[in-house]
Amino acid sequence: MTKVISGAAMLAAMILTTAAPAMAEGGICLSARNILDTDAQKDGTAILFHMRDGSVWRNDLRGRCRDLRWSGFSWSTSNPAESICENEQTLRALRTGEVCGLGKFTQVSPPRMEHRASR
Repeated sequence: MTKVISGAAMLAAMILTTAAPAMAEGGICLSARNILDTDAQKDGTAILFHMRDGSVWRNDLRGRCRDLRWSGFSWSTSNPAESICENEQTLRALRTGEVCGLGKFTQVSPPRMEHRASR
């Protein structure tokens, strides 16, 4: 009976780790390789991350960053997994050099059905 329960717990843990984005120490990280597109919001307070699996994640920036919408941005990953983590990274507006800090991630829409079924 113990083996059945521990096996079920292990299976549940494996499913959760493949279906959800990586969790940093206390936060959510998105794989940079799986980001298809980004959309900075007009008011400069958030960025939408559109992922390969069809999910959309919103990052509420730590402050207003108006230049992201018009000039685009870049970031660098300093971790080996090349992930973008909430409350850990900064972005730089390409034209003005304004630096903006990522805040908390919130999932706006889940992965498409065909991606959930293939895992």
